Amino acid sequence: MRAAATGGKDLIQAELIAAKLGGADAGKALDGLQNALVKGETIKLPGFGQFEVAERGKCIGRDPQTGAEITVAASKAPKVSVGKALKDAITGNAA
Repeated sequence: MRAAATGGKDLIQAELIAAKLGGADAGKALDGLQNALVKGETIKLPGFGQFEVAERGKCIGRDPQTGAEITVAASKAPKVSVGKALKDAITGNAA
């Protein structure tokens, strides 16, 4: 059974309890992370993971209904790489 997804507000509330920060401080921190990603910067949180923006080039695809070739526009997407410490903690492989 999968655990329910945690929304941004739930995550902020949990962090507030753990770090005893004000809600505005936690919100500002997340806004700062978002702004850095919008600028194309990579965010590295040692042991937790890395956040970056992946750029996908224009490519040729197929319309699934007609089978006709279509051009898929270039796009950007957020990319997250999980850090080893977090992965080990979740999987129970901590050394």
